[in-house]
Amino acid sequence: MRPAPLLVALMAGWGLAGLAVPFLGWPLWQWQLVGATVLVIAGLDAWRLRTRPTPEIVREVPEALPLGIDRDVALLFESRVRQRLEVFDLHPGAWPSTGLPRQLTLAPMSATRITYRLRPAARGDAHFDGVQLRLRSPLALWRQLRVTGAPQRVRVYPNFAPLTRFALFSAEQASRLVGAHLKRRRGEGTDFHQMREYRVGDSLRQVDWKATARSRKLISREYQDEKNQQLVMLIDTGRRMMAREDELGHFDHVLNASLVVSYLALRQGDGVGLFAAGGDSRWVAPQRGMAAIDTLLRASYDLQPRPVATDYLAAATELSLRQRRRALVMLVTNVRDEDIDDLLAAVRLLQKRHLVCVASLRETSLDDALDNDVHDLQGAIHAGAVARYLEQRTAAHDALRSHRVMVLDVTSDELPGALVERYLAVKRDGVL
Repeated sequence: MRPAPLLVALMAGWGLAGLAVPFLGWPLWQWQLVGATVLVIAGLDAWRLRTRPTPEIVREVPEALPLGIDRDVALLFESRVRQRLEVFDLHPGAWPSTGLPRQLTLAPMSATRITYRLRPAARGDAHFDGVQLRLRSPLALWRQLRVTGAPQRVRVYPNFAPLTRFALFSAEQASRLVGAHLKRRRGEGTDFHQMREYRVGDSLRQVDWKATARSRKLISREYQDEKNQQLVMLIDTGRRMMAREDELGHFDHVLNASLVVSYLALRQGDGVGLFAAGGDSRWVAPQRGMAAIDTLLRASYDLQPRPVATDYLAAATELSLRQRRRALVMLVTNVRDEDIDDLLAAVRLLQKRHLVCVASLRETSLDDALDNDVHDLQGAIHAGAVARYLEQRTAAHDALRSHRVMVLDVTSDELPGALVERYLAVKRDGVL
């Protein structure tokens, strides 16, 4: 409990009034009586504040929140007496919020509801420690801090809003939304779909001559992409994924992109799995059906990159033991020339059974550094170092391509479209 500004002002005024005793002849006993009166009133006010019941508070917040998206959090107050107070919710400290602290006057025997906006700034488990109240005494002479309300745990997931938006579109339309450039084709694939009348542009290999003879008109077979194939997202959780260029780090972009391509693969009837290696480790065996996206979200929401070197060969060995059926393995990392020997060994091991695609994230600051004009020696040295680094990076990518590995050299913004485009190209070409 602390004195409020009003009590401090009263005590200061009383102290200054004491100067009237020696200089103006004010009786000492009267000055002392005023001070005693103030102290008695202050003591009674403090006692009333200390015995005042703490309001009951219930926090209304979803158990699952998307990363980087503003959400409303509600606080519901119930008080048996009239109270004036200030409110501050003890949400995770690094999360930006608006609408707090708030000053309230609670009416007796009634409920009061307030809301504020909160933006989750980090994935994983987060905790609300309670609600901090600053109560005022009836005469506003004292203030008291109290913490009430039950602690609460929430889970912060990767931003799944794009997935809910994709549900309104077909798989092809959703693919275009993420920037994938699809090649049009008709009637090709590996699984028989239906018989239909011949259309201009159909290949003669599609014509079913027996059905044509029976119906006395050209009949074509129509095929569709093979279903029930498998996609495994192999995500690097080591130090290469700790870069940050905007509000979201590289690893958050990787998770978002992985969920997008996983969602579309599930829409296509394929099974999707997840393997995280390097820092945090996680394995989700490939599953089919749209319910699998919830499994992937729950399994990946608390993954974090760690400042450790990723052992690509060990990751490939473990994945080979876990995933026995042939699958499209999409490895998302940041390829550096010093890692190429280990990465090549890992890729060659995976290629014994699987089709491998390596998505290598490129920092946009590298492109910006080469686009900027050079005006001094320091700028020239910096531009030369960036050019040398990109040259080595390109050489590492070429080494992978020489071993028949699909390589995507993309920025974090380009990653979702690139992954979806390559996945659909693999399906279209029937190489899995």
